[in-house]
Amino acid sequence: MNADKEKQTVGRLKSRPQFLAVRAGEKRRGSLFLLEVLDRKAPETEPRVGFTVTKKHGNAVERNRMRRRLKEAVRLNAAFAMQPGHDYVIVARRDVLDAPFARLAAQLADRIKARPKNARSPATDSRKV
Repeated sequence: MNADKEKQTVGRLKSRPQFLAVRAGEKRRGSLFLLEVLDRKAPETEPRVGFTVTKKHGNAVERNRMRRRLKEAVRLNAAFAMQPGHDYVIVARRDVLDAPFARLAAQLADRIKARPKNARSPATDSRKV
């Protein structure tokens, strides 16, 4: 295996206080899920991700299937786009069950890469020094 193609590792959010802390961050809405993002202001740490599927979206079998699909989409397509020092919570919607996996993975990667609405690019910063 080539060392240059090493994949970025992603940590997990496991406790309720961690999930609740991320709720105070930025929300990026999509048709298949809601992505909540929190900058922990610790760029040297790995990104962490958590998954939420509420009981209103089906029985345990369906909820677990939604969670597995989201985990696989993050593992294959979205982990590279996660910024170090950030926490991500993915709140699934019912449509995750029926959506084609390619669409799910693409939308997840797009939402993770999306810039915050209030962020400015370096090109638009003031040129006065």
